[in-house]
Amino acid sequence: MRAVMIDEFGGPEVLTWREVPTPVPAADEVLVRVAAAGVNRADLLQRQGHYPPPAGAPDWPGLEVSGVVEAIGDQVAGWQVGQRVAALVDGGGYATHVTVPATQLFTVPAGMTLVEAASLPEAVCTVWSNLVSTAHLEAGETLLVHGGAGGVGTIAVQVAVALGARVLVTAGSQDRVDACVALGAAGGFVYRTTDGSSFADALPDLVREHTDGRGADVVLDVVGAAYLDANLRSLAIGGRLVVIGMQQGSRAELDLGRLLTSRASVSGTTLRARPRSEKASIVEAVREHVWPMLEDGRVRTVVHAEVPMQEASRAHELMDSGAVLGKVLLVP
Repeated sequence: MRAVMIDEFGGPEVLTWREVPTPVPAADEVLVRVAAAGVNRADLLQRQGHYPPPAGAPDWPGLEVSGVVEAIGDQVAGWQVGQRVAALVDGGGYATHVTVPATQLFTVPAGMTLVEAASLPEAVCTVWSNLVSTAHLEAGETLLVHGGAGGVGTIAVQVAVALGARVLVTAGSQDRVDACVALGAAGGFVYRTTDGSSFADALPDLVREHTDGRGADVVLDVVGAAYLDANLRSLAIGGRLVVIGMQQGSRAELDLGRLLTSRASVSGTTLRARPRSEKASIVEAVREHVWPMLEDGRVRTVVHAEVPMQEASRAHELMDSGAVLGKVLLVP
């Protein structure tokens, strides 16, 4: 088979398309012939040497795929050769074939193409596990999503609205805020300033202006250190901050006094390194609760571009540009 290899850590140019041995599924796995693979920020970090794959995962990137089952392990039940699937993988999705634990497979939602389905697994599992399992978002609450126009953000907006929450977003331009509003967000804020002012400093006042002074009940943050204090000041009493990315730093000072007086909580999570048993539980919950939202149209995919897999470097350049709305997919 062929895969996108990282020959050395660095920019998009280090990605190469070459032959590697085709994997053989273990007893509890299936072999999937890949139709498309989603591109995620974690892939860019892996390319740069900042996010190594977990033990046992392939060296090449890729956390979600769609495709057709080609082989099944001896202990796998409920899946068949020839079945169209989407999958959350531990790594190795940038390839023509990948092995997947059967517990991390999804059927392709009705009305969705096989290629489009590759945009779902990582984003949907990230959103559900953080908004529901970690932050316990409830109907009637306000959610602030940073990077609302991204692959995770566009799903977070829609899932939260389907759960009955009110959603605010941050995005890099008014057009991108408007795109989030079209997905159901109540409004949003452009984080790129033109007058040299600090958006982080302004954020708490902006959030309170849009919540009648109350603040956000939940903040889903991909920015990290640069927004920590602003996020805390944006929270309502009893609010929950969930950090899922560190695009602007990993270290910041935490004001414990503010945390205590607002009775707030701060959580940080990743998905890739979780044990397979935890991933299986997340996938099961997503199948039960989010797949019906996809089937009836409450949640839809947002695909910015499809790029040939052998041109993965171009897809990474596109992600680095900040111009992506939704997901970029690689197609072998």
